[in-house]
Amino acid sequence: MEKIALSKMDIPRRAQHFLECDIEECKRNCEFYCNPCYQRLCKQCSDEHLKSPESKNHEVVLYQQRKRQLLAEKCKIHPTKDVDMLCEECQVPVCSKCVTQQNHRGHIFTDLETIYAEKYADFQQEIFKIQEYFLPISQDLQKEIKKDSSEMKHIMDNIRTSMKTEGETLKSLVDTVISENMKQLDQIENSLLEDLNTQDMTMDAYITYLNNLVKELHRCLSSSEPQELMSEKKPKIQSIPETTKPVTPEFTAGQYNKSDVTKLLGKIQVPTTKAEKREIRPIKSVYNTAMKPTHKQMKEDRKKSDKKQTLSLSASVTKVREFNIPGVRNVYHVSKDQSDILWISDGLGNLVQLDLQGNVIHKIKTSDGRGCHTVTQDGDLIFTDKYNSVINRITQDNNITEFIKTGIWRPLSIHSSHINGDLLVGMKKDDEAKVTRYNKTGKELQNIQRDNKGQGLNNTPYYITENINGDICTSDLYNEVVVMNKSGHDRFSYTGQKSGFRPYGICTDVLGHILVCDGFSDTVHLLDQDGQFLSLLITKQQGVKTPRSVCVDDENNLYLGQGDTNTLTVYKYLQ
Repeated sequence: MEKIALSKMDIPRRAQHFLECDIEECKRNCEFYCNPCYQRLCKQCSDEHLKSPESKNHEVVLYQQRKRQLLAEKCKIHPTKDVDMLCEECQVPVCSKCVTQQNHRGHIFTDLETIYAEKYADFQQEIFKIQEYFLPISQDLQKEIKKDSSEMKHIMDNIRTSMKTEGETLKSLVDTVISENMKQLDQIENSLLEDLNTQDMTMDAYITYLNNLVKELHRCLSSSEPQELMSEKKPKIQSIPETTKPVTPEFTAGQYNKSDVTKLLGKIQVPTTKAEKREIRPIKSVYNTAMKPTHKQMKEDRKKSDKKQTLSLSASVTKVREFNIPGVRNVYHVSKDQSDILWISDGLGNLVQLDLQGNVIHKIKTSDGRGCHTVTQDGDLIFTDKYNSVINRITQDNNITEFIKTGIWRPLSIHSSHINGDLLVGMKKDDEAKVTRYNKTGKELQNIQRDNKGQGLNNTPYYITENINGDICTSDLYNEVVVMNKSGHDRFSYTGQKSGFRPYGICTDVLGHILVCDGFSDTVHLLDQDGQFLSLLITKQQGVKTPRSVCVDDENNLYLGQGDTNTLTVYKYLQ
């Protein structure tokens, strides 16, 4: 049985060799956790827990992904009620009874455990940054300083050897000059060594500071009460001290002329060049380096490409996994990059970045959540702001910049082409709609405002994607999917199989299939690239209620988000 490593927070009062299930008389290894019940569960007990009518809808997750339980705190206004929510507008903790009060009417409330989980993740992220970036960089710089010190001494020894050789040849004439030169060289060496020793001590103090900061953050995570942790400010990590490389002197050999002893023996060149600052790699460069494909990865990519040629639809759709997304009310749009990072947005404009374990990395507010973001080939996130008519870029170090201004047109949806990296943007102005193509630098390349018959686009492109043949596919939330070729000429439109078709999220896969969510029948429709209906890929029988977003990644996993829950479900439908 696999043992679970425990942090200080997890260590029970009595010693045990692994974390045990909380169910009475069950002593098996704990692998899961029920967030509503605050119970540790083994595999068998978790299955039984989800089969029970009383707990079948409970949120059971892996133990490592559990929500940290808050200690009960009574509401000051309603002493019989526990504080369990935060009013986003007032920024005060409240109980369920406070929610009904006049002064909180219409406000948005967030689960305190969710906020605590986000705060916990923030501190974990700071520890990660220190351990994976600041400490390694500082230790490398210190090694470089020590290496420079050794090399500098070696250079000085070589200069001494040259000087002694010169002196021995004309020893009777140069004793005085050698003495002066040696003294000057010693002074330079002492000055340089003193500077390097100072740098070494500075880096040593800074590394001690980083180690102490990590200990302090661990202390906060392990010993602080949850409410105290939420009040703790995330520490600002001091910048890595600047250091300089030593500039060593040069020795100019003298000419053997008895009349000019000083010139014969040469002289020390006092350094005049300004010390060069040692390079400190930015965090972004570390991430970029980590993302560069290795030879092995490239070979695996080729194998995946060969495998795509033999893919086909499976006889049935298989659910792979399901997890909740902290920080969003529902899942209206999903974007995924090649490094297993997901971006999720909801109907309120909350946009969160998280890994495949469900850990939140970053969270921002946007103007909308429908089709409003995409990940570029470089791994940057591009998202629209329809109210300010701006398209923004978030780089991998989470810097947000204005990328494109769209003037009087409101950008609604966006997609980064997997074919050439172009950006396809669905826009709206009054009763007019269009699709604009930009290149990677934001230069406008194409405007599609009318079809090949001269008619204006009559749908509102809330979601947009591109197929493997270059077709542009849009959905309008009301009645149809419109597909154009890359020149902007109509290919076909799709209005469902029966009345009441309401298309939401849309995507394509490696075989050219078009997948679109139908909010009316609570299904996902599967079309071929010519618009021919193939099947209802996912239906209510799979537990889907309000499908809103679909996304297929490079491993042919289908991510499905819904409008009535913050659950993201992953399926396999290709074999």
